[in-house]
Amino acid sequence: MQASPATCHSLVAAYRDGKPLRHCLKLRLGRTRLALRGGDAGLMDALAGHYRDFGTDEADPPDLTIAFLDRGPVPFSLPFAVWEGADEVAKEEFVDLADGRVVRKRRTGLWLVFGPAGHFVLGPCRRHVDQVINYVNARAADRELAAGASLLHAAGVAVGERGLAVAGLAGAGKSTLALELVRRGADFVSNDRLLVGPSEAPGGGLAMTGVARMPRVNPGTLLFNDSLAGLLPEADRAVYAGLADEELWRLERKYDVPIRDCFGPGRFRLRVPCQALVLLCWRPGGGAMAARRIGLAERPELVAAITKDVSVLFAQGPRRARPEDYLRLLADCPVLLLEGGTDFHRAADRCLALLAAPGA
Repeated sequence: MQASPATCHSLVAAYRDGKPLRHCLKLRLGRTRLALRGGDAGLMDALAGHYRDFGTDEADPPDLTIAFLDRGPVPFSLPFAVWEGADEVAKEEFVDLADGRVVRKRRTGLWLVFGPAGHFVLGPCRRHVDQVINYVNARAADRELAAGASLLHAAGVAVGERGLAVAGLAGAGKSTLALELVRRGADFVSNDRLLVGPSEAPGGGLAMTGVARMPRVNPGTLLFNDSLAGLLPEADRAVYAGLADEELWRLERKYDVPIRDCFGPGRFRLRVPCQALVLLCWRPGGGAMAARRIGLAERPELVAAITKDVSVLFAQGPRRARPEDYLRLLADCPVLLLEGGTDFHRAADRCLALLAAPGA
């Protein structure tokens, strides 16, 4: 390994080979216009397929330009460090230089550069499209965080211009409920991460911005939702259908849900006003579902189900989530608490009624 140049600008200049980045993909993710540039047609085709709902031909200049430089492994060394606040085995390490941050993905060797020097991904981009997509999404999310949004561990859906955040601890059924609402006509906004902050609209209130990733769900969700039936092979369906509800609930095997293919075009939107929050505190076998409206300040212990740390992938991080920030942000937001046993049909009824209610 060679000692790395001391700035992001010089690092990128030393790595790139001078070949033109012939391909450009223009996107609009929420409020952020992006231009993605790369020299590898296969990578750009993969990105165009993933972002097919968010391509744009707007003539306005992009808010951000991201360049993908794929010359194989990055042959430099930097004094990377791991964020000590990480909750799990760290997947990345980072270093802040004078003109930006460099994050190194420890397993794949991708180097992610962002900040005043520009936005670049260095390394084997084509082999790791998922991490490239996460980087692109993080750049759009960073702009929302800088504008005052908080990152929520929540799914999101919308009916017209009324958005609903769906939160709960891991495994509570956020995606299952969100997709049941989409089956009933709602639009999909986000699967597991949601940015909620002050709205720029004249009337104020809150707005929510989703992350442009398809939901990944467990087999029980596919069994429950007939719009997703084609995603589950018949042999697998027969096996899963024979499992008890609690066993199926605990099963961890993920399937991707392409929203456009399952529900039609135009059903994946990334930014809408946020009208209400649903908190899932139920469990299989917990009896009849109970639903009631609360103020979040009444049950501050539930804030843990909403919070999400801001990682090193964001210029606004790394930092721990602070419960008091969420309580302040959501102080006037209607909250529907679902307790008792899981009942996605009744829960969807209550969610749609909440969105239709005046003042919700």
